Amino acid sequence: MKTRKTISRISLALVLVFSVLFTSCEKEEGFNDTSSGSDHNNIGAIDQGASIQRDFIGKIIDESSMPLSDVSVVIGSKIATTDANGIFMIKNASVNERQAYVTAEKAGFITGLKTLVPTEGISNVRIMLVAKNLTGSVSSGTNSEVSLGNGAKVKFDGAFKDEDGNAYSGNVDVYMYHLDPAHANVYDVMPGNLQAINNDDDEQLLETYGMLNVELKGDSGQKLNIADGHLAEIHMPLDPAQSGVAPSTIPLWHFDEVNGYWVEDGEADLIGGVYIGEVSHFSWWNCDAPFPTVSFCLNVVDDVNVPISNVKVSLGRAGEVYPRYGFSNANGEICGLIPTNETITLTAYDQCGAIVFSTLIGPFSTDTNYGDIVLSGAITEVISGNLVNCSNANVTDGYVNLTYGNQEALAEVTNGAFAMNIIKCASINTFSLEGVDYDAFQSTTVLPFNLSTPNVGSIMACSTVTEFISVQVDSDPAEYLLMDLYAYQEGPVGGMFVVSSQSEDGSIGVGGDTTTPGTYTNPDFWVQSSILDMDYNAPDTLQFTLSNFGPIGGYVDMTITGTYTDTSGAVKNLAITIHVLRDS
Repeated sequence: MKTRKTISRISLALVLVFSVLFTSCEKEEGFNDTSSGSDHNNIGAIDQGASIQRDFIGKIIDESSMPLSDVSVVIGSKIATTDANGIFMIKNASVNERQAYVTAEKAGFITGLKTLVPTEGISNVRIMLVAKNLTGSVSSGTNSEVSLGNGAKVKFDGAFKDEDGNAYSGNVDVYMYHLDPAHANVYDVMPGNLQAINNDDDEQLLETYGMLNVELKGDSGQKLNIADGHLAEIHMPLDPAQSGVAPSTIPLWHFDEVNGYWVEDGEADLIGGVYIGEVSHFSWWNCDAPFPTVSFCLNVVDDVNVPISNVKVSLGRAGEVYPRYGFSNANGEICGLIPTNETITLTAYDQCGAIVFSTLIGPFSTDTNYGDIVLSGAITEVISGNLVNCSNANVTDGYVNLTYGNQEALAEVTNGAFAMNIIKCASINTFSLEGVDYDAFQSTTVLPFNLSTPNVGSIMACSTVTEFISVQVDSDPAEYLLMDLYAYQEGPVGGMFVVSSQSEDGSIGVGGDTTTPGTYTNPDFWVQSSILDMDYNAPDTLQFTLSNFGPIGGYVDMTITGTYTDTSGAVKNLAITIHVLRDS
């Protein structure tokens, strides 16, 4: 039980890869027949570049944007499982210069199949998994159809086969999902990166007019497909926003789960606002307009050439209704594919969705590293700190998840240290962090902070630790105070509160005249400590940023940064992070 101590008041102020560019080569349950009637003499002929080693970090979410845990993620020969935040990390995976395969599988969901063009730094991966829902059931041997509420439809002639190619007789459960180009997260859901190969074995980049995923299962739950020599008719409704540019006849493409890209396979006609075509098997199908393609990379930086992470950048050709987009990684890098010989509109957004940069680029006829796009005039801030484990040692394999505005950003931890440069939104001055020790499966709670103190100091990834005070002087290792912590309010509402701790080396306490979040200096707030050997009569530059003063049972969160003078006259740098439960 915590005992309340009193402290005397002393006057001293205490992260493209375009999400469109992800795909994979794994097959759910080992059966997805992607054979077709198209004539390709050299499937797999796309030059994806030399084999390289790259690092990846990513997040897997559902259609409500909630994180999905226990998702099996595969890149090359490396396998990882997402944690409670939906995050995975894979290092030193063998991929190609122009293509890295990613698969994400979880029971009850359509398998995520993504490809990305890997960056030099750690590559970001974003995948949204869609629930696999039973749409309807049909019987073999009879003509039948199954449809969705939006008009997407499949007509069957009744001929099916099992995984071994044998004729199947019985009931057939049909699982359908139509991906509209207007879907807010279309590039996080769709398989591949719209890289494709046409009937002439030429590499293409696609512009989608809708996709359809169909899976068939028999009475025993076995995977089924259309019988050899038979066809099914698919109907895909046209998005109204594309009606003015949609061609009357468009190529059909199926997703090749072996090679990880789309393959031209037939065509569909636009009839009454619906694309209708015939297919010989089921996996993902796509109505797409094709363009020749080149690989494209860029770096997002500020006025002083500092990389900016988690910047949304869209790239669209003239007339394209739904431009491709991606997010810069912690090094400001984005890589992806764009149409050859097209003028492209490049637009960058801040973390609140406001446009901060727009220009025309191209045309490009070869693979291009564009270099820097400078977001001149954008107000940026570096969020930084240090993450330690339960033993107070620097985390060597972990990450920090930043939430700011309407975006999240991930930063890898390097020997405890982390840093992300973000664009500040005009109206939002608060952010939160959660640090995770990926090896030990330990994490911090979600910690609120204020941009007035962007260096958050040291935080502890130790799930068994619910509250702490970290104290760091100069470059000395941070000391963590974990015992005898308390916070309370004294006097009327808005009056003084106190946070204090007793350690083996002494005590530390902080008091203030307000419980309103904000940034303060002496004499509004003060610190008293036998740990720091402070000269309380000497001036200081300390800033006290109160991020949160919760209700009883909630957290008091504060950072204290700046310099103070010790009793020997030496000026010291101080960084304190407080995350303590309020007692009263």
